[in-house]
Amino acid sequence: MYSKAEITQLRQAFWTTFGQYMAPVPSAEGDTTNWINYKTGLKNVYFRMQADKVRASIAIELTHPDAGIRELFWEQFLELRTLLHETLGEEWTWDAQATDANGEELSRIYTDLAPVNLFSRDDWPRLISFFKPRIVALDAFWADAQWSFEALK
Repeated sequence: MYSKAEITQLRQAFWTTFGQYMAPVPSAEGDTTNWINYKTGLKNVYFRMQADKVRASIAIELTHPDAGIRELFWEQFLELRTLLHETLGEEWTWDAQATDANGEELSRIYTDLAPVNLFSRDDWPRLISFFKPRIVALDAFWADAQWSFEALK
């Protein structure tokens, strides 16, 4: 069992390590990118990577508080589903009505890796190997797809 301080330290150490590992990787458009806090340029549309002592996940999260607007974004992603899966090289899970840890409604397109433990440094290579190709593929997808959302800004 880890103390809160150890959990915070290990979580921070992993994301710092991952960030350093990804720093030299350019975006699809050749720019420097903060891969951990990826900016989609659209409010309430996020690419999120999460890990804990049981699993890791990477997701596209649509968090607009207005369910109708969130549904418009969801429908646009559905239109791009084939492109997304082709770019990722795999199919992800689509959940139009999910809730986050705070009970807020959102829509998610995601994939998981389990079992894996962020707090075990022995699992870090697996985590990095899970996150890296997927966040790079999401970036490549977004370089093409973001223009489809211009009317929804």
